Amino acid sequence: MTSSTSLLIFSFLSLMSPHLIVPAFAADSNSTSNSTPILLSCGTSGSIQDTGSNRTWVGDIGSKYISHETSETSIIPYQNPEVPKVPFSAARIFTSNYTYSFPLSPGRYFLRLYFYPTNYSNYLASDSYFTVTVHPYTLLSNFSAFLTVEALNYDYLIQEFSINISSTTLNLTFAPSTKYLNSYAFINGIEIVPSPDLFSLSPAYLASGGDLTVFPYDSGMAFQTMYRLNVGGQSLAPSGDSGGLYRSWDDDSTYIFGAAFGVTFQNDSNVTIEYPKTMPQYIAPILVYETARSMGPDPQIDLNYNLTWILTVDAGFYYLLRFHFCEIQYPITMSNQTAQTQFDVISQSGGIGRPVYEDYVVNTAGSGKMDMWVELHPDTATKPEYYDAILNGLEVFKMSMVENNLAGLNPVPIATNTVNPSQDYGKRHHGSKGNVATIIGGAISSGVLLLSLVGICLLMIYKRQKKKERETEEGNISDSMAVSMSAKTNIISASTPTESNNSIQSASAGTFSYGR
Repeated sequence: MTSSTSLLIFSFLSLMSPHLIVPAFAADSNSTSNSTPILLSCGTSGSIQDTGSNRTWVGDIGSKYISHETSETSIIPYQNPEVPKVPFSAARIFTSNYTYSFPLSPGRYFLRLYFYPTNYSNYLASDSYFTVTVHPYTLLSNFSAFLTVEALNYDYLIQEFSINISSTTLNLTFAPSTKYLNSYAFINGIEIVPSPDLFSLSPAYLASGGDLTVFPYDSGMAFQTMYRLNVGGQSLAPSGDSGGLYRSWDDDSTYIFGAAFGVTFQNDSNVTIEYPKTMPQYIAPILVYETARSMGPDPQIDLNYNLTWILTVDAGFYYLLRFHFCEIQYPITMSNQTAQTQFDVISQSGGIGRPVYEDYVVNTAGSGKMDMWVELHPDTATKPEYYDAILNGLEVFKMSMVENNLAGLNPVPIATNTVNPSQDYGKRHHGSKGNVATIIGGAISSGVLLLSLVGICLLMIYKRQKKKERETEEGNISDSMAVSMSAKTNIISASTPTESNNSIQSASAGTFSYGR
């Protein structure tokens, strides 16, 4: 394939609703459920204490959750010392379809699947391709944990899903692929944690160019956690999460593009994080709101660069992006006086030290892996007192919008990884760069949140890929080489590549002004 270049420039007008719709919650809204989490260590028996999280895992041998279908267990003869013992010391292996059945009360749950792809007994790690379903959702399809960790340069994976169960049983089925010789399925650990519906608490806005519209939420929708970042802070272990949800939060610094890292800071000593009564504490732990990343104190420097995160995702899906904000330093006490029709974070949240979050939905096209660029930069239109951009936390969820499917394609293995994320969630997300970039731009000037006219310039340079000895069904996936954003422009033009096997991706963006 001959490399080619495509320059696409789009201009969108996206206007933020002036009012945040915040629902009322019950008095016990900071608790999630009375149900007990399930921690199943596959291929083992008895109870195993995880000293890191102070939780007890139960082996699935002789468990009421396993079926009578044929399967095998395998103890790992040698385990990388960097891999946690629990639940990665053993695995259950399937050469035919196999179903775990978990009796549960109807409701939403976090389902976490633990994979350590290594050679098990007579099974090669590279031969494992399988599909995972929870009716009616397809979570993984022809999935290769081996190819995934090879592309990411990791040892193990944790895949997290949020699923709404309408019946009294969660049936989790593993099906070896019929497309590959000697294929088998395996699983090291299964975690099921009761959860409130985190996605229906406030409206999400569809950022598709033009006026923002409220995205129609379906309570039956499933989600896959792609990223959960503690912006400006350290990685948070599951034991440090709120609401008993045991989520991991990653350090965001490993996803930042270039050398422009901005500055990180904590809340002032006289600032205490207090959740508004309209916001349950399980949305995010206090530690997320106690730290932030900003562009820096120099307005001239801030106006000449963007603070950018690069997040690899699966093309062809809708994504929900949740931005967490909290003013944690004085003397930020009021918003820009010109922002009367825009969303005022300070007044809506109640002031300094009061968290608030905003949800936006974007759609991507194409297939394979792609890079999503999330950019923050100052908004100059409102002429704020301080030209800065800040963010406390960021979550990215894939949505099961089409045929209840969340399954993306396997990554093509690469020799090196441009990002080396930290523990847990970082060990499943960032892979090789994809074919096209989608931008969600954030202009944050502290206190005012809005979406305004943004011109987006996507420079997509398609490079020829060296074929791997083992090609997966994805075929060739091109690299997204460069993306730039030009705010407040009205340029609309497009030129198509002369030769490319890749589809061109439309992009959408918004400029968030959080006015200082």
